Amino acid sequence: MGKVLVVDDAQFMRLTLSNILKKAGFEVVGEASDGQMAVDMYDQLKPDLVTMDITMPTMNGLDATREILKQDPNAKIVMCSAVGQQKIVVEAIQMGAKDFIVKPFDETRVVETIHRFIQK
Repeated sequence: MGKVLVVDDAQFMRLTLSNILKKAGFEVVGEASDGQMAVDMYDQLKPDLVTMDITMPTMNGLDATREILKQDPNAKIVMCSAVGQQKIVVEAIQMGAKDFIVKPFDETRVVETIHRFIQK
């Protein structure tokens, strides 16, 4: 089963997403609360996929995505965005993010999206 790194500055969002993923059988290998932490943890943990929040302190999700893709051009990153951030999501996908999940999370949509990029 796939290993996922969950990145969001809101602890509640990390918890919610981690619970959805664990329930679906994914292994949550780490949680990061900002982009810089995500970049560092990606390098250490080598997850199969990263769920990346966009708006975070220290380093935002776009910059973190850019850095991770520099380290590993094959990185699978799924952006997590609130409704109304379509322009930023488009930019992230053009940069190399695989897809996006809209907050508040729809459990089925989250699991389907992650499954698409991590085969059992």
